[in-house]
Amino acid sequence: SFRAKEKHPKNMMLPSQSFTIAMFSNWNSGLFSCCDDIKSCCYGFWCCPCLACTVSGLFGQNHCLPLCDICSPAVTSAFGIPLCVPPAGLALRVGIRQKYEIKGSLCKDIATSCVCVWCSWCQLHRELKYRNHTPAVVNQPKK
Repeated sequence: SFRAKEKHPKNMMLPSQSFTIAMFSNWNSGLFSCCDDIKSCCYGFWCCPCLACTVSGLFGQNHCLPLCDICSPAVTSAFGIPLCVPPAGLALRVGIRQKYEIKGSLCKDIATSCVCVWCSWCQLHRELKYRNHTPAVVNQPKK
């Protein structure tokens, strides 16, 4: 009878479980909030490929990665494969959104990357500037 109680204890203690709840934030600025940062807006308007390469570098990726978006439609259409989603732009957008836990979805990222490429790159640039310049708060215990 003692062994039966060992197999099926009624008051079994479970190890404490900890759950991490991700607190998702919004984008620092809206998709069409170019007036929030005129420099980024002008940079994107006058030389969007240059801005895209800058965003890629700020995010720690190869600076030339966004140039794949320029070449990919020509290459894929040569093989008869239509492509409307810029792959590098979409990948960077998803990566930034996931790294900084920004609200959104893959469907919204695809739509944003396809509908307004310039606005998307400008928003990503503003977001990285904001995230990279936000000071970190460090609490040190008193000695």
